[in-house]
Amino acid sequence: MKLKEKTLVGGCAGEEDGWNTQLLYFTGSSLSRDDKRLFMISDKGGSPNIVMRDLEKGTEKTLTQNSNGTMKSYVYFDCRPGIGLSKASVCLDAERRIAYFIQDNSICRVGEDGVVAKLAAVPADRVTAFTHVSSDGRLLCVPMTDARALDYDPETEGSGLDRRPIYNIDGRVQQEKLSSYLCVYDTASGALVYEKKLPLCWITHVQFNPVDPEIIMYNHEWPISDCGIRRIWIYDHRQDAIRQVRTEGADTLGNPRGFARKRGDWVCHEMWSDDGRIVIYHGGYENGPAMVGRYELESGRYWEIALPDDYNAYGHFTMDHDMNLVCDGYFKFPEDVKVVRENSTDNGPDPHKKDGEYISKVVPDWDRGVLTWIPLCKHSSDWLGQDAHPHPIYSHDGKRIFFNSRSGRYVKVYCVEAAACQ
Repeated sequence: MKLKEKTLVGGCAGEEDGWNTQLLYFTGSSLSRDDKRLFMISDKGGSPNIVMRDLEKGTEKTLTQNSNGTMKSYVYFDCRPGIGLSKASVCLDAERRIAYFIQDNSICRVGEDGVVAKLAAVPADRVTAFTHVSSDGRLLCVPMTDARALDYDPETEGSGLDRRPIYNIDGRVQQEKLSSYLCVYDTASGALVYEKKLPLCWITHVQFNPVDPEIIMYNHEWPISDCGIRRIWIYDHRQDAIRQVRTEGADTLGNPRGFARKRGDWVCHEMWSDDGRIVIYHGGYENGPAMVGRYELESGRYWEIALPDDYNAYGHFTMDHDMNLVCDGYFKFPEDVKVVRENSTDNGPDPHKKDGEYISKVVPDWDRGVLTWIPLCKHSSDWLGQDAHPHPIYSHDGKRIFFNSRSGRYVKVYCVEAAACQ
């Protein structure tokens, strides 16, 4: 099958004296709503900063002036507590071209004019993770956890490329009765609208419902047990009610291979459909193949499609506005020989190695339990650390897919046309 060539859109052209550039985290868009501006994180100059690229003119503008390195947070475990730019915190209001971020423990916003406004402060006894802004631009959710969860010495108690703690973080949260907090701020005034305390919970991902910002989807990260049912939760602020998304059961539609949902499954990377009625997630069955799933809030029904047994390369799924999927892993040609590399971030809770090589458009037929895989290009990323995960996203018009890749010294941002090869 013919593949396309990826196009460089962010980062250094060569490998000498270069720098790393990456998209914002893939649970939100990095593109302005008209697809004319691309927001990224670049360490050109030594410290990470937010840059905006004009995709029509090919010019870039640095929007922040961080010189203090990277702030410690989820995924960036061995960085500076309370100092620097929190790379995990950057999220985009695509409609208004406003980026939100945490700098030196201050919650901030910046527009395309480069004017930074401080909104609020992160308490010193908490650590943060991936943030999210509501689709109407009014609210910002910053997930926080008691700092004790990540209280360790990366030199003596860290492991792997990211020097993550050698202890089980969720285990510490349970044993020491720590809590996480959904902290929701007014994006105009910086006022704390509300704070929801969630005991015995380590939250790292939050996403407002696209049509109702009173509803927030959140996670339990790296559960010490029961990942198949503990991962995904929904908080309804209007009713102050919590809802568990994936439960045990065999009542799964579009699942011709007959796998039941079990607490021992691995579930990850949940996201909303545009209409806020459906949650998409992926993962793997206990002692079984990988899968991608769909949950309908109104009916409480599940659809799950098991992947072929040899599709065992870790990947992420996101959607376009027509609910076509894109994936950076799993797919392989029958003749492919897997790349062998030492990737210490493989030693996590997920059962699949990080050695996928392709960006694929994936068209689901949920009722028939069929996925049509359309490989578009090789991303060829080495997956070594979070920043090198491709994390593909569609442009808003669905015509292009943007992703990260590092196949040399530096992480760079590329795009490929989403249409199938002719």
